[in-house]
Amino acid sequence: MAIFKRSPNRGRARYFGLTGGWLTFWVSVACATDMTLFGYDQGVFGGVIVTQDFLNTLNLNGPEHTSLLGTVTALYDVGCFFGAIAAFSIGERLGRKKAVLLGTTVMSIGAILQISAFSVPQMIVGRIVAGLGNGLNTATAPVWQAETSKAAWRGKLVVIELILNIAGFSLSNWITYGFSYVNGPVAWRFPLAFQFIFIFILYGTVPWLPESPRWLIAHDQIDEAEQIIADLEATSIDDAYVVTESKEIQWAVQYERENGVGWMDLLRGRSGKGTSTIRRLILGAGAQAMQQLAGINVTSYYLPTVLIESVGLGEKMARLLAACNSVSYLAFSMIGIPNVERWGRRKMMMYAATGQCLSYLMITILLRYNELPGYSGSKQVASASVAFFFTYYICFGIGFQGVPWLYPTEINSLSMRTKGAALGTASNWAFNYMVVEITPIGIQTLQWKFYIIWTVFNASFVPIVYLFYPETADRTLEDIDRLFRDNQDILIFRDKDAISTKRPLAYVEREQAEVRRNSSIISANPEANKHRLAAIERANRGDFDEKAAEQVEAV
Repeated sequence: MAIFKRSPNRGRARYFGLTGGWLTFWVSVACATDMTLFGYDQGVFGGVIVTQDFLNTLNLNGPEHTSLLGTVTALYDVGCFFGAIAAFSIGERLGRKKAVLLGTTVMSIGAILQISAFSVPQMIVGRIVAGLGNGLNTATAPVWQAETSKAAWRGKLVVIELILNIAGFSLSNWITYGFSYVNGPVAWRFPLAFQFIFIFILYGTVPWLPESPRWLIAHDQIDEAEQIIADLEATSIDDAYVVTESKEIQWAVQYERENGVGWMDLLRGRSGKGTSTIRRLILGAGAQAMQQLAGINVTSYYLPTVLIESVGLGEKMARLLAACNSVSYLAFSMIGIPNVERWGRRKMMMYAATGQCLSYLMITILLRYNELPGYSGSKQVASASVAFFFTYYICFGIGFQGVPWLYPTEINSLSMRTKGAALGTASNWAFNYMVVEITPIGIQTLQWKFYIIWTVFNASFVPIVYLFYPETADRTLEDIDRLFRDNQDILIFRDKDAISTKRPLAYVEREQAEVRRNSSIISANPEANKHRLAAIERANRGDFDEKAAEQVEAV
């Protein structure tokens, strides 16, 4: 395919000769590795906390330490929350690449502290520090991916990243299961150390990859941004599409500068004219909050514990089922790759929430019968509930695993994209912490009633998405800006352009007209082309004069 061809000389010097699809591929490798590390980190501690040597070394044996064990586990999410908050300023100041490298370095320090821990305080510090790095990374990598991808690829690539997040989660389950047959500290220290494989891959890929062209334009580095757009499109810098794309982004940046609002204004309830800033922030953060309130980390962190405490299985069987479930989760999540654009973000979230609700409803009913005094078939009924933990993961993997991470990177304007993604990620980690903190106590005290909570939450997501969430599939990021400028109605389900899974015809026609207009001013004569583009730039800055026009015409 043409998009995988080699670049001109400048591209060879910059990216080992890679342009187009291959360059996008390597950006995806880096972002996907980051999300795989996130998934591995999220899953590994669930297997660590049921390892006997870990409990003995940190003196966490016995039911009296249930609350402390939950706190040690959940403090990772506190670190992630503050890491995501830090991305508000650090991520925007450093750029996407440097923010990911900083987050990876901080995660390395946290991992070393955990691997070498012999006490609860050191483990807590290690969990928080690792969380800080992961929070910064998870707030930045999806934005970097979204801003360097074609509109038709953006959803698929971000969903692939989140599928590899599941792969990391699955890998952690199998590694902790395998090492459960090993005695001594290696049973839990090696699984924690394994994350350095992903850290080394990040150090080996991120430094040489391109920065986001949208971030560069927002920081007035237009020449560099246009070269990167050309490299990503495998074309020349004076191509009509590159010129059109650059102008669209520049226009969006200028509009935001004139109409956007700062954080203090947002906190005072002031929103920029026509930008719908607060509404877009709430939609992005709300998608992330829904992901956690769907109950995924009741099982991601604690599935072996859930199967031991609620279902009554032995430790080895619980670990094995958790590992098998992670493979099923990974396999079915791949359904989301071709369908995230075909079905759209809205339908994927609504379909998934319906399946998740029904799964938790069946788990609740079956565990209720398991706990009925004197019920003769309690063991068989409890075992039947395992099937619905599997169906829950299938539904979540198809829809709610990827879309809530993708949505904040699309729905927010350029000037608010890093902040919006960071706020969404912070929202995810805040609710993640709440869920992880209450789950051990909830299972212990509420028993089967604990699962009613997640049944109700999932049922509520269907009308929320239907009423309030516009479709972002098959649209450029600038199309989405235009939607919010043109449609100020909070209830979007009545607007066909807002809910269509196909790009609205008006947006397509406008882009085609702009490309034709820019094609008409790009001459085959390289010298004339250079002067004409310079004239356009001066006109945009307001310093175009008649003498300059005469010079261009003479050329």
